[in-house]
Amino acid sequence: MTRVWKWNRPVTVREVLEDIQQERSIAYTTVMTVLDNLHQKGWVRREAEGRAYRYEAVSTRAAYAAALMNDAWSQSDNPAAALVAFFGMMSEEQRRALSDAVRIVQGPESPRPPEQPEATRPAEPGEERGPGESAARNPGSATEHDGR
Repeated sequence: MTRVWKWNRPVTVREVLEDIQQERSIAYTTVMTVLDNLHQKGWVRREAEGRAYRYEAVSTRAAYAAALMNDAWSQSDNPAAALVAFFGMMSEEQRRALSDAVRIVQGPESPRPPEQPEATRPAEPGEERGPGESAARNPGSATEHDGR
């Protein structure tokens, strides 16, 4: 599936075979069997082209990952605890991506979370603060722009 998703277009067994063979030796029939199994499971669709088939992913890699996460979460006996544990495993970059995704799903008309007090607000990227220094003393902070 990785190669089918990577190319994002219908692919032949031969194309996938040649790509894999750059890394390791593999038989044509092995690749053909795997693509046929993926077709039978509904992960790829195929269209005849001469004596061969072209295979194309049914869903995106992101949709597949989302389905896996949803399945794992729905099997938990305590979904809230599972989410807390999952969020605890996330990197800061992943948490930012999650926040962005929540904003996208909620739409532009959703109420924004309340602003944190300036002294406890995390520093913006490139903003440096000394110990006990509030956002009000930092150039480029929200306080300079809105007069607070």
